[in-house]
Amino acid sequence: MIRVVVGADDAIATGANLVAEVVAARPDATLGFATGATPAPLYAELARRRQAGLVDFSRAHAVALDEYLGLAPDHADSYAHQLHREVTGPLGIAREHCDFLRGDAPDPDEECVRYERVLARGVDLQVLGIGRNGHIAFNEPGTDVASRTRVVQLAPSTRQANRGLLSTLADTPEAALSQGVGTILEARRILLIARGAAKAEALERALRGPVDPACPASALQLHDDVTVIADEEAAAGLAQAGAIRST
Repeated sequence: MIRVVVGADDAIATGANLVAEVVAARPDATLGFATGATPAPLYAELARRRQAGLVDFSRAHAVALDEYLGLAPDHADSYAHQLHREVTGPLGIAREHCDFLRGDAPDPDEECVRYERVLARGVDLQVLGIGRNGHIAFNEPGTDVASRTRVVQLAPSTRQANRGLLSTLADTPEAALSQGVGTILEARRILLIARGAAKAEALERALRGPVDPACPASALQLHDDVTVIADEEAAAGLAQAGAIRST
């Protein structure tokens, strides 16, 4: 089942409520976090609630969706560094409870195998964004629905979209380590966030179109518990909000 909530304020509140619900039910829950500007308002709301004493993340664990190949965790542009600075730090998740992909691992393939073992312990809630071409994590169009954590080549459009997070396009790595679509679908619950008109077509294809590797996010239709929070612009292509039963 896919539930869609539209409206900037309502959507963020719904997303924060879902995360808080998971942590309240299981204080040591494992939470999967996406990086970037899209989920930032959600993380800010969760940090506000934590500061107000409304939610406690002190026993929670954190995992990541992906990491740039070649970047060490302490590199200023690494996703591990961004997650510590913008998410797990403000939420009060202890460093020893964070297990992120290492982009500088001597053997990237072995690092992906290691991470599959980490994720096999169970992810209680995975936060996702959606790319303009329908990618989730760094699973570009054409990715098999059964794909696992692996080294991937990044599409030029994805590198361009992420340019704002790095110094220049030339500095943006051409490859990354990424959870696979099949790996993501094993999370117990999924929260997908879409913001802005540029994501409208991809979101419509993901939720209304067929399950198709050309739009990796469409594989979410195969999951039993997906909540989508979107602003009005991103949801423009959807006929209505509410429940969408998977095919």
